[in-house]
Amino acid sequence: MTSLVARSIGAASMFAFALLGSAVATAAPPSSEGEALLDAKCSSCHARSAGDGLFRIDHIRKTPEGWSMTLWRMRQWHGLQVSDDEERSLIKYLADTRGLAPEETAPYRYALERRTLVETPDDADTAVLCARCHSYARPALQRRTEDEWRRLIHMHLAQWPTIEYHAFSRDRKWWEIVSTQLPAKLAAKWPLSSVAWDRWKAKTSPDLSGVWTVSGHRPGKGGYTGRMDVRAADRDHYAMTYRLVWADGSEETGQGSSVVYTGYEWRGSTTLGGERRDEVLTVEPGGNRIAGRWFVKGQEGVGGDMTAVRGSDMIASVTPAYLKRGIPTRITIAGSGLAGTPSLGRGVKISKVISSSPESVTVLAEAARNAPEGPRAVAVGRAGLKDALAVYGAIASVKVEPADMVARNGGNGGPVPTALAQFEAVAYTGDGQRIGVVPARWSARPFDDTALHDKDVEFGGTLSADGLFTPGDAGPNPKRGGGNNNANLYVVAEVTDGPRQVEGKAHLIIAPQRWNDSPIR
Repeated sequence: MTSLVARSIGAASMFAFALLGSAVATAAPPSSEGEALLDAKCSSCHARSAGDGLFRIDHIRKTPEGWSMTLWRMRQWHGLQVSDDEERSLIKYLADTRGLAPEETAPYRYALERRTLVETPDDADTAVLCARCHSYARPALQRRTEDEWRRLIHMHLAQWPTIEYHAFSRDRKWWEIVSTQLPAKLAAKWPLSSVAWDRWKAKTSPDLSGVWTVSGHRPGKGGYTGRMDVRAADRDHYAMTYRLVWADGSEETGQGSSVVYTGYEWRGSTTLGGERRDEVLTVEPGGNRIAGRWFVKGQEGVGGDMTAVRGSDMIASVTPAYLKRGIPTRITIAGSGLAGTPSLGRGVKISKVISSSPESVTVLAEAARNAPEGPRAVAVGRAGLKDALAVYGAIASVKVEPADMVARNGGNGGPVPTALAQFEAVAYTGDGQRIGVVPARWSARPFDDTALHDKDVEFGGTLSADGLFTPGDAGPNPKRGGGNNNANLYVVAEVTDGPRQVEGKAHLIIAPQRWNDSPIR
């Protein structure tokens, strides 16, 4: 597992996320115009050669975020002159023609969706050589020829000449390894050419306009269902209108816009209930299911999961997603084109259908006292969703998610706001099967003796009743003898299950402000 601390307080790339996030406001030109723009703005440095295309540009594939980072560097380092509209158009064209297939991004979507960056790389050597300064996902979300990987390595040393000598590199002959062995290894692991990309780039983008049933979960608040009306604005650009109903009965409406890159990479910007949100979603094959994560703009630690479906026989979610044996429970199945008899799997009896429509079916159900614990497939007629409902007898353990998290000081009159951290408690059975998110009582404790001595619980920040941690102000704190409000804490959830109390905890670091950030850390 790579170090959360290194990932959080190490050197950050100098990049603003705003450009890509605002790309939804501007339509991309047709491909011929995109190619003309690429030639006009890039070919003076990246010469075109017969049979080999544009130097470097045609030897790389990246996500929309990856290409936005490239264009930012070209502006800052090499004086590229483009307007914001032109840059948006270039990002769209490059991601469409030199992007990644869904299978290639799937293992690393946590980085694109701005989830907590605690990784378990599948290659220890590459992790050591690349992921000590940034995430393992960052190189994994691009594809290059061997020569291009070598050029990237040379760029690192040219731009950061002390990289070979910093403390983390002194355990090996870093430059000798990365300049001779690593390029071939990276080209074999993440090659420019792939069957997945050849197949994907031949597909056409689906038209996503229409009415979608939406459902999801926001840690700290709960589940929601609703409707998303999508209207085509231009090629791969859409305008959306939302109407959501939360589990507590409150309603939320709003609107936004989105652009779809590479035929499946949905990037949206939406205002709901007065809150601005960024959406990083995946359009699944067939074009009738969209899923991923949204987060509050500027607060990636606060967000939620989202699934949208359309058409016939589609299930988006089941709420609640667990059922305790012997306890009658109201279960709602959200979807699109639902018709037929509902079923909640083996050992679960539906005593009453409370309401039924093509978008939602609500039933009163009870799991038998001898029903085996574990996941169930849920169905309504021909619509089905695997592992959608967990049956359990007792909560054996609780885990707090995310298990490791960084919040950041901020505010205090400065330009960088505090970075919040949202936690939730997840229950498990005795054999380790996930039950789901459960209510909890929250508290903070010192992580170690140093944190106890320094009174980190007192100065680090505040933890709300719904698991939201708000760090203290940035800068020196006179009450700490001039020290700042950094802290090292456990966030503890206590869950009641009948007469028993079950506890889980997560590690929270309250770190200094992050002054520079990048879409892929």
